[in-house]
Amino acid sequence: WNSRSANKQDFYGVLGVSRTATQKDIKKAYYQLAKKYHPDTSPDDPDAKEKFAKLAEAYEVLSDEVKRKQYDTYGAAGFDPNRAGQNQQQYYRTGGTSIDPEELFRKIFGEFTGGMHFGNMHNMFEQRPEFVMELSFSEAAKGVSKELSVNIEDDCPRCEGKGSEPGTKVSQCSYCNGTGMETLNTGPFMMRSTCRRCGGKGSIIITACIMCRGSGQTKKRQTVTVPVPAGVENGQTVRMSVGSREILITFRVQRSPVFRRDGLNIHSDVFISIAQAILGGTATGQGLYETISMVIPPSCQPDQVIRLQGKGIRRMNSYSYGDHYVHIKIRVPKKLTRRQRSLLLTYAEEETDVQGTVTGVSPSAGESYTHTVQHYFSVVCRQTRRNT
Repeated sequence: WNSRSANKQDFYGVLGVSRTATQKDIKKAYYQLAKKYHPDTSPDDPDAKEKFAKLAEAYEVLSDEVKRKQYDTYGAAGFDPNRAGQNQQQYYRTGGTSIDPEELFRKIFGEFTGGMHFGNMHNMFEQRPEFVMELSFSEAAKGVSKELSVNIEDDCPRCEGKGSEPGTKVSQCSYCNGTGMETLNTGPFMMRSTCRRCGGKGSIIITACIMCRGSGQTKKRQTVTVPVPAGVENGQTVRMSVGSREILITFRVQRSPVFRRDGLNIHSDVFISIAQAILGGTATGQGLYETISMVIPPSCQPDQVIRLQGKGIRRMNSYSYGDHYVHIKIRVPKKLTRRQRSLLLTYAEEETDVQGTVTGVSPSAGESYTHTVQHYFSVVCRQTRRNT
């Protein structure tokens, strides 16, 4: 929160958006900040009520294209809300906005939660329970429906979340006259907030439910089926509704002994023989969805990479896939038959680009030729000296 921006009536600064922000960006910024500075969520912040009111004032202007244009033209100093089409009824600030901050937040809250009933503000802002689900590499990559046992507070089955014993009456809250809201005077501001006595319910329980003792909530263990989408990553968190509550599930993806993940792409190793590497051929390996087959080109080098397009991980909520990159590894045999050794020695004798020597092999053909030439010239030199 930038109090300096608020004092200067910089509505864009109050909401933390740029002057080119879209209406969607403005609404989202207001919603996030209003949740943060709502008096019910910031009881220890003495400035929360004023900040909450400032947010409503900024949003009311910037969310209206006519008012926003006038504000952009004349600035904060020359901005007259009445000229922007506002009526004369003012809830909380003389010369300011005409909207009740609490009512505005209720309206935007309903839009962001699909029309969910606002209900008790405390329940709305309470921290969601968090759970961890272990997934194998394959489950995370391909998606799976998996069961998870959770302990969660939900509406009491006896009183259906009302908190009062079934068949008994409740009395209207005298503090807020049954509205669930109270008006607070904060100096230059007047605003409405959730009633502190009834918690926004508008009524007072006379006879508490014997099961939940008036809280309206009971803790119970449930087994829920979690639809894990294909492509989730380690540490990713999703929200899920369980009864009337929302929980957070964080995925812990185990490492694969075969695959290495890089975004939507996967990497794995495939071993081939020396003959396959030299002459080429085909090879098979383990794929994410099926056994993969690939063509090995002649003279294949160690760690050469073969790309299998579209054989990687599916993008979440999409039909596109990453690629599978196969890294070629050449397997060197630990033991040879006599025939294999003989054939290799014969091949080694024909090599001309060896740096150093090969055990059991005489100098290569190229080296033999050089030795012969050197021997020839030495003989010629000796013969020349004799003749002279």
